[in-house]
Amino acid sequence: MITDTAVLPAGRTDRLPRRRWWRQLGVDTGYVLLAFPLSLLSFVLVVTGLAAGAGLVVIWVGVPLLAGTLYAARGFAALERSRLPAVLGRVVPTPGYHVADPGASALRRLITPLRDPQRWLDALHALLHLGVATPAFSLVVAWWSVALGGLTFPAWGWALPDGPDDQDLPELLGFDGGLPLRIAVYAVIGLVFALTLPAVVRGCALAQAQLGRGLLTWRGEAQAEIGRLSEGRDAAVAAEAVALRRLERDIHDGPQQRLVRLSMDLHRAERMLERDPAGARTTLREAAEQTRETLEELRALSRGIAPPVLADRGLAAALAAVAARSPVPVELAVDLAPGQRLAPAVENSAYFLVSEALANAAKHSEATVARVSVVCRAGRLRVEVEDDGRGGAVLAPGHGLAGLADRLRAVDGVLAVDSPRGGPTRLIGDLPCP
Repeated sequence: MITDTAVLPAGRTDRLPRRRWWRQLGVDTGYVLLAFPLSLLSFVLVVTGLAAGAGLVVIWVGVPLLAGTLYAARGFAALERSRLPAVLGRVVPTPGYHVADPGASALRRLITPLRDPQRWLDALHALLHLGVATPAFSLVVAWWSVALGGLTFPAWGWALPDGPDDQDLPELLGFDGGLPLRIAVYAVIGLVFALTLPAVVRGCALAQAQLGRGLLTWRGEAQAEIGRLSEGRDAAVAAEAVALRRLERDIHDGPQQRLVRLSMDLHRAERMLERDPAGARTTLREAAEQTRETLEELRALSRGIAPPVLADRGLAAALAAVAARSPVPVELAVDLAPGQRLAPAVENSAYFLVSEALANAAKHSEATVARVSVVCRAGRLRVEVEDDGRGGAVLAPGHGLAGLADRLRAVDGVLAVDSPRGGPTRLIGDLPCP
């Protein structure tokens, strides 16, 4: 048995743009008015199908009836899920459904829908939705009717019969002011209902939408979250593997070769001390130069390793050290509370983002100044690195920035790159900051 993965609608921007209140009122009204006939139809089909299927299951005729009913419930659920974003103001995920394995027998294909929890939740929604849709429909129709009827009463109230046996609301309340009084009373009532109309319609729409969200999308949200965490884990493993391979290659091609040559030079100088002191001194000077260059390469490679200052004194101190070592002048602004420490994985990711961005600016961008901003607001850490270089940086597979993006995604972060040709280049990292 195969389970489809949950699907979030395009992009991971869960929130939709907010509408003006009158647009939202129209959307909510249409949602509630259409929900009643849909819920009535789905209720009848599902109740009939489940009852007939359960009654005939002993002779196997009920099995295809139950399966067909669950397919019908899934169709109504899909329609409801397509209508939820307009009311909730956010995209909703489509949960994964069980699908029979390729090559499965006809019986297994028939039974697979009956073993799918989400299909039964779809059927439960069809049974419960009518209980919410009916009063919501009644309230919305009543509120619109009273609001429109009261406000437009002067246009049609004069046409109502006014015989001795006809009494309207003011007369029932003991007032007798004729048509002007009736117009005033109904206008006030209409105005009150019109002012409360958006809140009432919104409440009715949300009551139905939250029921749909609870039964039709919560498994999809859980599946999408599991998928996102799995992607983050895979990204972390891939980023660490790439970083380890690069570090091994760089050490082998750089410091290791220099250390081998340094060892050979020292042995040669030792043999030359007695017979050629001048040549020995020359060899020792070359060995000292090799030592200096090896240390510089090791310092460059250490960017891929979290420094002790990061663990001991925190992100602000580590970034100050990175900025001080940068060949490009850096304007550093870290807005964190004194002594505030973040999760180690978040601090490491933020440190590597700044370190790699400054290194790239020094190597490739021909920048003359860089600006680093780190701020924690509303549970998110925003790390922004900008330089005035020539731009052209891209976030694409195979490029150096892809490893940074994977590293951030591993801690539920996102990397954005804004680098037009001619500059400037901005790298923006968004990470959790609990």
